[in-house]
Amino acid sequence: MQPTTSFAQPLTLAGNRVTLEPLSPAHRDELAAAVRDGELWTLWYTAVPSPEGMAAEIDRRLSLQASGSWLPFAVRRRDTGLLCGMTNYLNIDASHRRLEIGGTWYAASAQRTGINTEAKLLLLRHAFGTLGCIAVEFRTHWINRQSREAIARLGAKQDGILRSHMIMPDGSLRDTVVFSIVAAEWPAVRNNLEFRLARGDASC
Repeated sequence: MQPTTSFAQPLTLAGNRVTLEPLSPAHRDELAAAVRDGELWTLWYTAVPSPEGMAAEIDRRLSLQASGSWLPFAVRRRDTGLLCGMTNYLNIDASHRRLEIGGTWYAASAQRTGINTEAKLLLLRHAFGTLGCIAVEFRTHWINRQSREAIARLGAKQDGILRSHMIMPDGSLRDTVVFSIVAAEWPAVRNNLEFRLARGDASC
């Protein structure tokens, strides 16, 4: 059994396209610039911080890391050297060797470039290969069709829909779609992600 601290211990994960760095207050200005690319905070069905709210969001995620329930990362492109988004392990349940990958956003220019696919590969590889997870979850708003399709392309399977699961900032109710990858599926999922990245799949 892995202790919670090992699941939430800051670390760097590096690939060919991206480096996932432990989130830090020093990332504020770069992340504020990245989120302006596509004005992502204006999408009502997501929870993306505004440039003005970036410092508070970083503090919130680091507070959750201190509690052992999250492990937040800043995502840096290796081609430009610039930060292009954020991603996390969240809802960490070390006693049952489960966690969720989520709270993710990317600048518009980073989408469909392979960055998300490689970032997910790095996170999944660490979760299954190092932490010994038995399952990794992904959750998204039912309305967010782009996110649902991206999760399915990873190889995750839909477990179900939590109806009226969350109250959104505008007061609307979110139906949350739950996906997961279990340990027995990981080798095939890994092979597929590696193949797609090597092929330069435009849907990544």
